[in-house]
Formats: sequence, C-alpha cells, structure tokens
Amino acid sequence: MRKVKQICMLLALFTLIAGCARPSEQAEEPKLLLGFSQLGSESAWRIGNTRDIEQKAEEYGVSLMLENANQKQENQIAAIRRFIAYKVDVIAFSPIVEEGWDNVLMEAKNAGIPVILVDRDISTENEELTACLIGADFYSEGVQAARYLIRKADSLNMDQVNIVEITGTEDSTPMRQRQAGFMDTIKNDDRMKVMESVNGDFLKSRGAECMRYLLEKYGDDIDVIFSHNDEMTLGAIPEIEDAGYTPGKDVIIISIDGGQEAIDVLKEGRINCVVECTPMLGSKLMETALKLKNGQEVEKLIHPEEKVFSDEQDLSGIEPRGY
Repeated sequence: MRKVKQICMLLALFTLIAGCARPSEQAEEPKLLLGFSQLGSESAWRIGNTRDIEQKAEEYGVSLMLENANQKQENQIAAIRRFIAYKVDVIAFSPIVEEGWDNVLMEAKNAGIPVILVDRDISTENEELTACLIGADFYSEGVQAARYLIRKADSLNMDQVNIVEITGTEDSTPMRQRQAGFMDTIKNDDRMKVMESVNGDFLKSRGAECMRYLLEKYGDDIDVIFSHNDEMTLGAIPEIEDAGYTPGKDVIIISIDGGQEAIDVLKEGRINCVVECTPMLGSKLMETALKLKNGQEVEKLIHPEEKVFSDEQDLSGIEPRGY
C-alpha cells in the first residue's frame, strides 16, 4: 500500500512538472523584433504596403513594432530613436524625404542595429548607415511612362506633345527619380514639351488642386498629364471632366502605382497607361531582416518585378491588385 502511494505521488509530481513546463514550451520566442516606421497612410498604395508588411510579419513569426509618422519627418526620427531604446533587432523605415537622416542613423549604427530602407532612398555620404534598400526602380518607372508616351504619340501622328507633370512629394526619392527617368527619355524627342511641373505631394486632394490650376492656365493646350501616383491621378480626372474634356481621349493620362481603382479606370478608358509600383514588399523585408539578424550578407539594392498596363493591351486578364 505504501508503494502504491509513493507511485501515485511520483505520477502526480511528474504531471505537475509537465504542466508547469508546457506553457513555456508553447510560448515560442519571436525570430526577430523589427521596428518599422511607415511614413503615412496617404494613399491606397501606402495602406496596402502597411497591410502587407503586417501580414508577412505574422507569417514569418516576426514581432513587429509599427509606427505611422503621418507624413512628418520628425515623427519618423522620434520613432527610430524609440526603436533604438527598445533594442530591436532590425530597424526599417520608409523615409518621407531624402535629406536629414545621418544623425539618427548614426545612433542606430552605434547601437549595433542594422537599418533597412523600404520603398524610398535617402541622401547621405555615409553608405554604411543603412544595410540596403528594398523598393521599386523609380527611375525605370519614369522611363516606362515616357516610352509609352512616345509610342502613343507615334500612333496618333502627333507633331507636338504638350505635357504637364504632377509630381510627388518634393525631394522624395520617387519624385526625383520618376521625373529624371521621364525627362531623360523624352529629351531627344523634339515633339515633347513639358509646359510645367507642379507638386501634388502624392495626395488626391492636391492632385485635384494642381489639375484645376493647370487647366485654368493652359486649357486646350494640354495634350498629356504625367502623374507620379494614382491618388493624384484620381483626384485630377474629375477636374478634367468638369472642365468639359474627356480623360483618356482629349487628354492622354499616364499614372504610376497600379492600384485597383486606377486599373478599373484604365479599363474604362479614362486613363491610358499605368506603370506598376508594387507595395507588396513584406516578404522581401522579412527575409532580409532575418538575414541581417543572423549576420548574413544582403544585396544593397533589392527591386521587385513590375509591369506596365496600358490601352495597347488586353486588360481583361489583370488579377485583383490587393491595394
């Protein structure tokens, strides 16, 4: 009887130990603690980018600290300093402008925390402040927009092409590089004339304001609108219609991003060309951050594959965009 009691007590003890151990065994440590500063939520593209990063963090078992800077550089700098204080494994951010990051990034470097640029680049003489850039080839996007325009002008036998440009946020990487790619590609075509470039700040409301101003100033002389993102394009189109013009016919419209709403309007014939700039960067971000945590080498520049959609193509097979 005594042996039976001892066996029962031992079994109870083993059960208790196993029960105590089970929660700690189930509570897996995250593979990585990633601090990410998103520049804002100004567009469907940006919202889609944030959502994709959140979803991929969960899929990859990454613990994500995400902060929205609401379009202010000072908010991003403060967020990066909080990430440093929290001792995250890797910092990632989408810089709203190119200038003014050296001091805070040096703080991250001194803390031994690698930094990934997402979507946009910075201007710095110290290339060691960041590990890499994950994002689109903005210069190529501008080139693709211009190449489409040259083909379109050829097909319409246009002798002169009067262009207005609605640019993104001043001094941001996409604004600078999209403009450079476009201008470099059309500069040797004597038909092409850029009448004015105005800053739409990547915002729908600003796209509408810019379009009203351009229509009041140039009216019938406008042949082409080159807009640096879909939000500004979608803001501009109602203004064109209110002025009595038919977008896509009276005015050639070229946009960049490739969100669902812009693709729908392209299919309707009210936009002529949309150059894709995918926000789906989450997988590449997680894979790269995990490599950096493990001390592995990563490529300095990582571009996703992107497409061009236009009225030259059968558009019926375009898959849902997801943003």
